[in-house]
Amino acid sequence: MFTGNREFNEIYEKYKNLVLKVAYIYSGNNYDVAEDITQDTFLKLYTGFEDFKREKTASWLYTVAKNAAINYRKKNEGMVSIDDEDNGLNNTLSTESIEDSYLEREHAADTEELHDRILSDLMEKNPRWHDAVLLSYYMDIPQERVAEMMGVRLGVLHSILHRAKVWIRKTYGVEYEEMNRRE
Repeated sequence: MFTGNREFNEIYEKYKNLVLKVAYIYSGNNYDVAEDITQDTFLKLYTGFEDFKREKTASWLYTVAKNAAINYRKKNEGMVSIDDEDNGLNNTLSTESIEDSYLEREHAADTEELHDRILSDLMEKNPRWHDAVLLSYYMDIPQERVAEMMGVRLGVLHSILHRAKVWIRKTYGVEYEEMNRRE
């Protein structure tokens, strides 16, 4: 997606992989959808580029891609085959009560919402921390490869991850503990 605008092209090159990864994760690991979301995200950026605040580029791209992927999942979540629906119902009735099933789904939704907030706030706080956490823990890429991708030594990556974890614990530790205490 190269244009005549050099500044836009630089932003695209710098953030295209991050946007693709965010779209991939939040779309439910659907690569085709993630590619479409990435293209749409940069198209939105390009159409409003003249009025765009450059200092918010990373967080804006992250948020737009994440929201598009979440909207895609919400729209397509209800599309389940009759066989899948039938099996889910039988398993629910035979192994656990409807109330337990509901509470489990609510807890999973709360946990996912907290993780989304943590990642979003981490992106605002420090994009390098965000990238390191996303690649290492969410995408399960080996840390040696993550360090290589980020252009840092493995020891530096460990330092980045440690600082990110300390910030996450300090910022969200109490909320996370409360959520898991309710189980």
